[in-house]
Amino acid sequence: MTQDIKELIEKINREGLQAAEENARGIEQAAKEEAALILEKAKKETEKLIAEARESIRLMEEKQQALLAQAGRDLLLSLRASINAMLNKIVVERIRDALTPQELATLIVKLAKHVCADHKDEVEITLKKEDYQALEHHFLSALKEEIKKGITLKPSPYVLGGFYISFDAGKSQFDFSDSALAEYIGTYLKPKLAEILNPESK
Repeated sequence: MTQDIKELIEKINREGLQAAEENARGIEQAAKEEAALILEKAKKETEKLIAEARESIRLMEEKQQALLAQAGRDLLLSLRASINAMLNKIVVERIRDALTPQELATLIVKLAKHVCADHKDEVEITLKKEDYQALEHHFLSALKEEIKKGITLKPSPYVLGGFYISFDAGKSQFDFSDSALAEYIGTYLKPKLAEILNPESK
């Protein structure tokens, strides 16, 4: 009977050990599976974060490129505007230099001779004060003699160069001011300037 008890104890020990080993293997397997799930989840989360970071960087680079492109366009537009303004200023200055009182008298005579035949009213010329004084003192009698018609000269603080001329006593007038002439000349110069500033448009 003692032998039976001993065998029973050994059997219990063996079964307990087997159960413990099986339990340990189960725990180990569960731990491995859980660890694998954690790693898989961490991997997916990492991939997601990397993808989001790459997209963020891509969007940031696109935005920076767009800002640089816009800044380049703004700079080019500003440069063109500055050059056009400079060109206009130079043309106006050259016109003012060229339109001396003597040249004004010559222009007015030629213009009036071509137009006066169709108009019976007095010719009215508006110009800047300095040109008015010079024409009145030195060229008015010659102008009237050349045109054979009454001429009225009027000074204006708003005319900085050139003149306005009316053939119907001021009811309407033709603009030959420096700014109008510069604009007219600019219509021919600006396309050429645009070609120089943007040779790719050719």
